[in-house]
Amino acid sequence: MSFLKRALLATLLVAPFSSHAFALDKPTGEVILTVTGPNLQHPNAGAAAEFDLAMLEALKGRTGTMETPWTEGKVTFSGPLLHEVLAAAGAQGTTIKVRALNDYAAEIPMEDATDLDTILATRMNGETMSIRSKGPLFLIYPFDQDKNLYNEKYFSRSVWQIKAIEVTP
Repeated sequence: MSFLKRALLATLLVAPFSSHAFALDKPTGEVILTVTGPNLQHPNAGAAAEFDLAMLEALKGRTGTMETPWTEGKVTFSGPLLHEVLAAAGAQGTTIKVRALNDYAAEIPMEDATDLDTILATRMNGETMSIRSKGPLFLIYPFDQDKNLYNEKYFSRSVWQIKAIEVTP
């Protein structure tokens, strides 16, 4: 078999397993996050991308133990990386508006997702977060990786009780 045929065969065999190559599955559990934007490439609910907890936790993520202004002592957060959630939805743009259940919203630059290991936390100390404990989702900056992020600029972007993300061009 020629090199070109082997390369084509390898591509065909690997493509179904490559991340975000196909349409985003529909959630089977309760929808906890809706991603919207004019350039969404992988919608699964009309023009939006909806995620349940299992879908989010299946994405590449990170666990970080850190102190925050909203918690007592060191706390361990885990969940998908924000850029992985955006990639799964096929979201492209320059600004991300993160909206909470109470309609509080923060605009953050796309670089906060692409250049930092920002977590869309689904768990705190190993437990899923209830609305009372700032869940179901909490945008956590990598305070454990870069102490320079521990300031009001990033605190104001650390939205909790997240329900939606809108990506704008």
